[in-house]
Amino acid sequence: QVQLVESGGGLVQPGGSLRLSCAASGFTFSSYWMYWVRQAPGKGLEWVSYIFPGGRTTRYPDSVKGRFTISRDDAKNTLYLQMNSLSTEDTAVYYCAAAGNWQYANLNAKTSYDYWGQGTQVTVSS
Repeated sequence: QVQLVESGGGLVQPGGSLRLSCAASGFTFSSYWMYWVRQAPGKGLEWVSYIFPGGRTTRYPDSVKGRFTISRDDAKNTLYLQMNSLSTEDTAVYYCAAAGNWQYANLNAKTSYDYWGQGTQVTVSS
């Protein structure tokens, strides 16, 4: 049974930091492209990062570049997202997702991914 379980969300003040984790099981984690996707209240999905198998290649949209860092620990089957300099616009539910093949288009569509987590809430507020 495939599972992606996110954790680490919570309430943080503007300018603060959080680290999200995603524990994976039930598939060969090390072989998958892994993604973080978020959904702000009343808005659609927005991809925020992805990482290739092996962890050497990462990508970010301009909205989070320089503030967010994605990483993976294949020995622990765990994906991470370090988020710094958070603003109220980063408030969203954050999901991790997995794809068996490199997805680089339509990243804001849930159907682009093979597996999807239940999400963790991140609220940035003073």
